[in-house]
Amino acid sequence: MRKKLVLFIAVLIIGNSFNYSSAGNVIVPSSSTGRNSDPNPVKVKAAIAELKSLSKKEKKERVKEIKTEMKALKAAKKAGDDPSTNTLLLVILAILLPPLAVYLHEGEINNRFWISLLLTILFWLPGVIYALIIILGD
Repeated sequence: MRKKLVLFIAVLIIGNSFNYSSAGNVIVPSSSTGRNSDPNPVKVKAAIAELKSLSKKEKKERVKEIKTEMKALKAAKKAGDDPSTNTLLLVILAILLPPLAVYLHEGEINNRFWISLLLTILFWLPGVIYALIIILGD
């Protein structure tokens, strides 16, 4: 019975991890108030028109600028050493559902998520330990 339950939960997690939208992975920045808001359609159309009008070299420069900004944002996120309620909630979730906690911490499905899922399916305790290492180690 337990094996069936664990298998069912694993299938649910894996099934819900796939993105079925036709738009692909689109990152929409949130507003400064912290709530997600829909982007202004006029600004989006203007940005797309501006991007299409750029030359290949200018597009590459913009992509490089975006990548450096993303690295700076990730570094700033990692620099925040104060324990927050998010970390506490992730630790509680890591005890209950380790793969879900790793996914929420990482923000994407990557190798760490799959390792956590495998350890949780095989034996629950190693999955919990691995998820705690991932969440508290970064």
